Amino acid sequence: MKAPRIMIAAVSSGSGKTLLTCSLLQAMVDCNKKVAAFKCGPDYIDPMFHQKVIGVPSKNLDTYFTDENITRHLFLEEAEGKDISIIEGVMGLYDGLGGIKEEASSYDLAKVTKTPIILVINAHGMGRSVIPLISGFLQYDRSQLIRGVILNNTSKMFYETLKPELEAQIPVPVLGYFPKQKDIRLESRHLGLQMPDEVEDLKEQVKKSADIIKTTVSLDKVMALALQAVELEGEEVKITPQVKNIRIGVARDEAFCFYYEDNLKLLQKLGAQLIYFSPLRDSKLPEHIHGTLLGGGYPELYIEELSGNSRMKTSIKEAIDNGMPSIAECGGFMYLHKSMEDMEGKNFSMVGAIRGSCHYTGKLVRFGYINITEEKEAFLSKNAGIRGHEFHYYDSTENGDSCIAWKPVSGKEWQCIHAGKNYWWGFPHLYYYSNPGYVRCYLERAQEYGKRKSL
Repeated sequence: MKAPRIMIAAVSSGSGKTLLTCSLLQAMVDCNKKVAAFKCGPDYIDPMFHQKVIGVPSKNLDTYFTDENITRHLFLEEAEGKDISIIEGVMGLYDGLGGIKEEASSYDLAKVTKTPIILVINAHGMGRSVIPLISGFLQYDRSQLIRGVILNNTSKMFYETLKPELEAQIPVPVLGYFPKQKDIRLESRHLGLQMPDEVEDLKEQVKKSADIIKTTVSLDKVMALALQAVELEGEEVKITPQVKNIRIGVARDEAFCFYYEDNLKLLQKLGAQLIYFSPLRDSKLPEHIHGTLLGGGYPELYIEELSGNSRMKTSIKEAIDNGMPSIAECGGFMYLHKSMEDMEGKNFSMVGAIRGSCHYTGKLVRFGYINITEEKEAFLSKNAGIRGHEFHYYDSTENGDSCIAWKPVSGKEWQCIHAGKNYWWGFPHLYYYSNPGYVRCYLERAQEYGKRKSL
């Protein structure tokens, strides 16, 4: 398939990829281009910024979660018919598993999808030193995917002074620069960037940044690079519907908003109807559902509201006690505990399906990619695993012991997850395409529950 595409990658985290990507997305939308957006890696928040700009969901692509064929299929599924697809990289271009492997790096994804790379250099505080920096990245680019450079956080005067030197010494075009944006700041918190809805006038500010990038970066050259991307082949990944008339209640509001778009789509492809509800504002679970999905998010920021919504807590607890299948990840897992502490140590009651308590640790707990296998078969077949990611500052007194998680580089392992015939609860965020059998099993249990309820 001919799918015009580029990747926005950088030398390191903190180079301004997200703001530049959002500004470029908006600029392309303003030029009446049909745009698709993607994020390399497991991050949930950057795709939310993309979605805010282009108005449709952005997808994650991750070469640790999926093999090359599935990765290409998931990309092409969204890229088909678009004028340009823009992939935002993660960390530094070559930073993959454990910071030392190529696998799961932005560069690995670019190789798998044969995507031209635009390298973003945070030139603030730098001068001629950017030349050997870029040269080193080009030398390491054995597949010759870096096709252009943008200087970020620099002035027009300095850019015009430096550009002739760059063009004389590096073999790729300098596409432009992006001045420091004083009007828009994407602040960080303990789990990454603030949510898009927390940035005041985000849409308006991104439009201003897009207007700037239209004058400082050659969009024609960016489009030309995208159009140079070779045709991409990928075998179709056939998903046969598994169930009919099965309704899954999905918690989705400010507190629970971390969902991989392809996880939700896979549930739908397998035949599930997704019914969204808010643990913050609704008084009970949706009517006539056959299973629940409690995703991650920031429940600690809404702890008083969640604790005060007693009717919703009771509704969820009764559904679980009655055997309704449920999946809970990270923030959803925390919500199912008997209690949760806020960041000051004050205790609040939660659903009570898990007897323990969750507390803020002040530091990252079990951070990074993991592979998970079950100690006793519940949702996974024998010797089968599923891949996921952890990124949280809270911990639990009852993390569960139904599964073993192990890190792909260090081999470090630990017990985790509460799993049984009708439930799977734990801190890990799972990527369903790494083992679709997990989702099929969950939906089969939901269908069995529906049959029992109808008797």
